[in-house]
Amino acid sequence: MEKITKRAKELLVGGVNSPVRSFNYVGTDPFFAKKAKGSRIYDEKDKAYIDYVLSFGANILGHAHCEVIKEAQNAIRAGVSYGVTTRHEVELAEGINKAIRGMEKIRFVNSGTEAVMGAVRLARGYTGRDKIIKFKDSYHGHADYFLVKSGSGLATLGIPFSKGVPREFIKHTLLAEYGNKDSVDRIFAKHGKKIAAIIVEPAGGNYGVIPPDRDFLKHIRKLSKKNGALLISDEIITGFRFSYGTLTNTLGIKPDLYCLGKIIGGGFPIGAYGGSKKIMKELSPEGQVYQASTFGGNPVVMRSGIATLKTLLKNISNYKKLTDKVRGLTNVLKEEAKNNGHNLEVAEYGSMFSLKFDKQKDFQKFYKRLLSNGVFLAPSEYEANFISFAHTQSDIQKTQNAISKAMRFKRSN
Repeated sequence: MEKITKRAKELLVGGVNSPVRSFNYVGTDPFFAKKAKGSRIYDEKDKAYIDYVLSFGANILGHAHCEVIKEAQNAIRAGVSYGVTTRHEVELAEGINKAIRGMEKIRFVNSGTEAVMGAVRLARGYTGRDKIIKFKDSYHGHADYFLVKSGSGLATLGIPFSKGVPREFIKHTLLAEYGNKDSVDRIFAKHGKKIAAIIVEPAGGNYGVIPPDRDFLKHIRKLSKKNGALLISDEIITGFRFSYGTLTNTLGIKPDLYCLGKIIGGGFPIGAYGGSKKIMKELSPEGQVYQASTFGGNPVVMRSGIATLKTLLKNISNYKKLTDKVRGLTNVLKEEAKNNGHNLEVAEYGSMFSLKFDKQKDFQKFYKRLLSNGVFLAPSEYEANFISFAHTQSDIQKTQNAISKAMRFKRSN
């Protein structure tokens, strides 16, 4: 492991390809994954960990699900990329269309960042306006105009704003506070008809878990309609996470555009955005809002996504079990923290949870102890943790026991 770590740091920036993977926040070197199956991930020494990261929420079925692997293998045998459309793109789009109210037309891309970039460009092109409202500490990918107070990796590294982004690039990005109606009202009062869209995560997952505020979401839906701005629901994390479809639909809210990712690709890189035919027809080749991709709609990803949605459809009634298992973990986290004199905030919603000690050093101690006991959480208090359909009650019990052991440390001064 030491040799791999050293070589990685020589060849990769920080030894990683995404900042949170560096484990800097927890004050240790990362372990290198060798393989994963079900609820387990294995390091290069074949040590198994119960995994609550799950590729940051993408693997809701668990790792290497048999149906997903079978479809991916079949796809690879037929060729991995064509540069032309396949019927599998149509089939996955049909599955998403049936599951999500108002997502009449879809464009597949390769990541959540790309999905948000496409949706924002489309909103600007459709409305003829420039300004976008986002909420503080919400992360919508690493496009230049969103890298300001964006939670997630920036928060983990203590960076409020990324260098390399000219101030002119964010002059049209307006910051509001999630849950604060007045903050949004004031922005619309000042900028009114210059606002192209509001983008929102219906449940936050990049500044710890932030449960949805239905009343607030309804308020911004009403406000955006009144002012002719579009409402973009960023469901990269939440899409198909709590139910078979989107969280906004479950809450009785219909946005103008949706952004999806993670789960719909079955663990492969994917993003998608879509909405009504009226809006989507502005996108090229039908309209003049341009966006293109060599690998968008990749056949391996499409077939893996189809297998994932088919499996989720069969498990609609089991979503509640994920919530129950999360509660089983969070209750023990709270109880053991109290028993050991730690100040710990635990947030949860559905199959997501996060935790935050009052001192980062205490999180580091807890994290390392938990990892040594075979439990892998996100290596940052700003990231969410997830449950999959592969996690068993035995996994939960083992994790509860590991939490009890890991929490027995002296609180930092």
